Order: sequence, then structure tokens, then C-alpha cells
Amino acid sequence: MAALDAKTLNPEARQRLDAYLGHLAGERRLSPHTVSGYGRDVRSLLELAGDIPLEQLRSHHIRRFVAQLHGRDRHGKSLARYLSAWRGFFDFLARDYGLDQNPCAGIRPPKAPKTLPQALSPDEAGRLMDIGDDDELAVRDKAILELLYSSGLRLSELVGLDLADLDLADGSVRVTGKGNKTRIVPVGRFAAAAAQAWLPLRQGMARGEEAALFVGRNGARMTPRAVQYRLKHWALKLGLAANVHPHVLRHSFASHVLQSSGDLRAVQEMLGHASISTTQVYTHLDFQHLAKVYDAAHPRAKKRGA
Repeated sequence: MAALDAKTLNPEARQRLDAYLGHLAGERRLSPHTVSGYGRDVRSLLELAGDIPLEQLRSHHIRRFVAQLHGRDRHGKSLARYLSAWRGFFDFLARDYGLDQNPCAGIRPPKAPKTLPQALSPDEAGRLMDIGDDDELAVRDKAILELLYSSGLRLSELVGLDLADLDLADGSVRVTGKGNKTRIVPVGRFAAAAAQAWLPLRQGMARGEEAALFVGRNGARMTPRAVQYRLKHWALKLGLAANVHPHVLRHSFASHVLQSSGDLRAVQEMLGHASISTTQVYTHLDFQHLAKVYDAAHPRAKKRGA
């Protein structure tokens, strides 16, 4: 479904939408990418509502809109995202424009089938880190991959790192995550060594006053797409699956730390999850690992030969 162009909205709807997006960017300090996504979702609401004024929308309208989107192959997480954006929009209108109710209150999207995040095995992760140091880009890429896996960073967090965020003496990195929240995450010794090898080369590649930790050939901050491309390049070259992407390394970090420590709260803090329920999905990744340990260790787990 194509999003409704803001120019086709009536002036009142356009003014309210612009005010809401300004609230998200200015007061809530959400990223431009996130604000843009909210804008698309709210424009979809306005398109579905048609000539119905916002003040007259009720829960039965919202349920119908959700059903229409579901019929257009929007499922689970997408519908939840729409409802979240609409709910926030109506909360804003209640606060600033006096709307007396939120028609999205209490409405839940259809349940989406649960999918477990993909994770590499420790051996596969080790193979992916086995990049030669034959040129400066290989040295840079090794530092990128080691840091993604060592510290469980999101792709946006990695490309947003500045040189000043990395503290090799302390073995930590300062990360700015979702909602502009900052956290300090440990950096493992392999990642620290890879970063230490990259820093002198970065000095020769970075242009002018560029603050970014990771730069491209042009001397400017690397883009998310460039990091994705380089990861895919190394995965294919090293014989791993072609669909390895930066988030796979974040999943692998979480799964492997949880397997070793069992400390869900610590993993939650390192990942920057607001809710521990988000982190709990990684406990499911451990089932096969735990089953193998159980079978090998428990005296009554398997039938034993006489």
C-alpha cells in the first residue's frame, strides 16, 4: 500500500501530523529514520480513515483498518507497529488537541508466528573472524566484525561510533542505542586487538575532522549498507552462509554469552533492551545446547547398555 502523500492531506490533518512528527523528533529525540517510519504509518491511518474526522474515529473503525491491512498481507509485527504509531498519535492529539479518547486503546494485532533469531555457532563465528590483514580494508573489517560479535552492537550503533567512544585502556565502548540511550559495553581482548591494529590505518584514511571510528575509502563515516556489503563479502569468501548479516552477530553474541553465563539480566543490559522479555527469546536458542549437555551428563537421560 502506497503511503498517502502529505500534500494530499487536508490542511488540518497535515498540521497535526507535522506537529506529531515534530514532537517525536524534538521532545522524544527519536532518530530521523524512526520518525520517518512513524510518519508513513500515520499517513496510512489517514488514508484508511478517508473523510472520517479524527475526532470521530472509534475502536470499530480501527479494527476494520487493521483487518484491511491484514488483508493486504500485513501480519504480526507490521500490524503491531501500525497500532503503536497510531496509539502514540492519538495520545499526542489528546494531550495537545483535546481529543477525549484513544480509539486504539485495548486493540491487539493478530499474533505473529514466533521466529527465533538466527545465530552462528561459536565455530562459525570464529571462522568469520579469521580475516587476513593483507590490506587496510581487511584490517578495518576485522575490527568491525570482532566488535559486533564481542559487544553485541546493533548495526546503527556500530556506524554511529566515534573514535572517542572506544576506550581500549578500559576495555569498553560507549554506545548510543535506541531512544538516544547511552550504555557502556565491554570489549573483548580479540576485538580490542583488532581495533588497536585498525587505529593507525584509520588515521591515514579519515579526512579532516571526521570523528567516526570506522571510515570508508572516501575518508567519511561508513554507511550501514557498506558494513552489510563487507560482511556479506567475508561470509561468502570464508565459506559461510550468504545471508549472514550484522544482526546475526548480535544474536550470536547474546546466545553465546547466555549459554556460558546464564545471566539474563547482564545480557539484557549489554544488548540495551528496555524489557527483559525481549532478551528472553535467546533462552530458546539454548534448548538444543542444553539438551545435549543433559543427555551427556544426567545418569538417567539415556538408555545405557547393560
